[in-house]
Amino acid sequence: MKKYLVGIYYSLPLQLFLLHFRRYQVFLIFWYILFATVSGHFMETYGAHSLYLAPEYLGQVNALGTAIVGFTIGTFIMSWNITTFILHSKHIRFLATTAQPFLKYCINNAIIPLVFLGFYLYHAIDYERYRELIPLKEIFFLTGGFGGGFVLSLIICFVYFFGADKTIYRSMASVITVAHKNYQKALKKKPLPAEKKEIKVEWFLSATLHLRKPRDVRHYPQEFLDLIFKRHHFSAVLAILMAFIFLIVIGFLSDNSVFQAPAAASITLLFAILIGVAGALSSFLHSWTLPLVVILYVAVNWMYQHDIIDLRNKAYGLDYTQQKERPIYNRETVLALASPENEAADKAAFLQRLETWKKKQSSKKPTLFLINVSGGGTRSATFTMNVLQRLDSLSQGKFMQQTVLISGASGGMLGAAYFRELYLQKQLGHPIHLQDKTYVDDISKDLLNPLFSSFISRDLVGPAKKFSLDGNIYIKDRGYSFERKLNENTHDLLNKPVGDYMPAEDSALIPTMLFNSVISRDGRKMIISTRPARFLMRSATDSSRISQADADAIDFNSFFHNQKAMNIRVTSALRMNATFPYVLPNVWLPTMPVIDVMDAGLRDNYGQETSLRFVQTFSTWLKENTDKVVLIQIRDRKLGEWDEPKENSSILSFLTKPFLLLQNNWFRLQEYYQNDQLEYMYNSFGDHFYRLCFQYVPGNKDAHASLSFHLNAGEKLDIAETLNNPTNSKVFELFSQLLP
Repeated sequence: MKKYLVGIYYSLPLQLFLLHFRRYQVFLIFWYILFATVSGHFMETYGAHSLYLAPEYLGQVNALGTAIVGFTIGTFIMSWNITTFILHSKHIRFLATTAQPFLKYCINNAIIPLVFLGFYLYHAIDYERYRELIPLKEIFFLTGGFGGGFVLSLIICFVYFFGADKTIYRSMASVITVAHKNYQKALKKKPLPAEKKEIKVEWFLSATLHLRKPRDVRHYPQEFLDLIFKRHHFSAVLAILMAFIFLIVIGFLSDNSVFQAPAAASITLLFAILIGVAGALSSFLHSWTLPLVVILYVAVNWMYQHDIIDLRNKAYGLDYTQQKERPIYNRETVLALASPENEAADKAAFLQRLETWKKKQSSKKPTLFLINVSGGGTRSATFTMNVLQRLDSLSQGKFMQQTVLISGASGGMLGAAYFRELYLQKQLGHPIHLQDKTYVDDISKDLLNPLFSSFISRDLVGPAKKFSLDGNIYIKDRGYSFERKLNENTHDLLNKPVGDYMPAEDSALIPTMLFNSVISRDGRKMIISTRPARFLMRSATDSSRISQADADAIDFNSFFHNQKAMNIRVTSALRMNATFPYVLPNVWLPTMPVIDVMDAGLRDNYGQETSLRFVQTFSTWLKENTDKVVLIQIRDRKLGEWDEPKENSSILSFLTKPFLLLQNNWFRLQEYYQNDQLEYMYNSFGDHFYRLCFQYVPGNKDAHASLSFHLNAGEKLDIAETLNNPTNSKVFELFSQLLP
């Protein structure tokens, strides 16, 4: 028994497996990310696991999509084999004297890849069956697609290297023959000196999976062995270069849906390239690798600082060409913008909207609704659409007619904006049935795959491709792909400038919508509205009794008047509202100095702050002209979330807790503050003011829909069913009671 255990230990497969943990451990990070992602332990909250376990292609989970992912995983495995073959070649010199050394290396280096493939297939089948609710027959085809793509990748790679092997050995056949003759002569004269090895190998698997003893290569000149490996290295570099070119081509062609590969495929292919490049640098440059990386960074940074390269994302439709007329972003300019005269002028314009709204109501003192929607990616967008459809049904189509304002953050605004546009189309005479569940399907469609694919193939790898809109030039990056896919999902109904909504809002045909984002420079809010709303830039206080505070918000319409503010696309305003860090690029705006904005949820994830300021500003009119003011809050998480604390489950979490305290409690801190706001508002309005809160609470607390731009079939079903839970049912009942 001991003999067999020793034999296994000194086998090439096990020795290579252990060598990966002793040398170049950085390459194991890629394997860790893949294992952790597939198992749901890496970025699960953002839906990363769904990209791998149920890859979408052409808008649906199909065998072609899994085949593409299988192909790229095969490519990644081969890239890892190629790179480690290059780096570990000095420890396996005996393979250089065998036919097809790279094939033999791959066979003996298969422990980690085989474990991963089994691990992946187990989780993929489980996910497809219980999360995507796919029938077993379809799962069989999906698995077959993955296997077919994986095998095709291996065949292409091995055919390529078989050709390289033949070329190498054809050119060096005479050298090998001479070396064998010298070996026989050397043995007759005296034994060859012992060779120092980092790994001891007693047997390895041949190309036919038979056990073979490694050949003694001490008689071969080191230059000869190095030459054989270097020729294989050159072939490997060509393979990596072809993968890189492939990604660039995909980036250029990805406007065509056929070339929009599943995000998992793009990510895996990037990993393959990174491994290959890192290995090539380590092999050819050795100690010069780090200095070269530093030099490249300095060069690229210099070009960025001098505007030679400019990859910053812009708001589409906004004019960036008028460099001399850009507004100055400083305290003096902002205070001038929020002057009492400007605030009064804007209040008068909005009062006219309120008066117009009142004339369209059926009673002298109608009930007025305001809608607040929370951030939360596609789960929030889907929940918002479901709730608004139910409210429209309960009110017999009158809910939106009685609504004055919509505000919120991130995903919730996607759903609210789409519902409002559908309502507008219905008002204009188009055959729209607002309760049609097709619209829920539209807003719940995937946005994550094109976003990640573009991030890999365009933002990181491919050269910047540009497009023109209204005479302005913009870069096609992941922000562009996000908006393009959102327009596709919503049938181009949101593909218009924000200013196009002004007539409908002025005539109270639809509620006013405020698009919010946060300025990363100082945390101020950027508010986009069809009319200037400078009265929202700071709290309405009596300056004779309380010192007036600085503005904590910027009115986009008036601040960027010279940049044609109302030409900004609706989808860009929504994207600025939903710019989750790193997932979407921050949007930079044409100011002096330059500022950029990101997700509204960083400041107010529920939209309540803006709505309450609006109510405070027009409190006198509201008390005199309405019977009730009802704040409808649609949120993607339950109030309080007492049952979901952040626990210290490891020493690492214990050490990082002080640093992550704010992040882990971000939404709770907002809620505590906003509860105080609600209390002040209630004290001001009394029985005149209500808040109805609809909450997404998953049926299974361990299966919460992911906080991303992707939902699986099970999550979509769970979101729809949560409308009928006891908490939301009571709120719907209260809503019905408040209707006139």
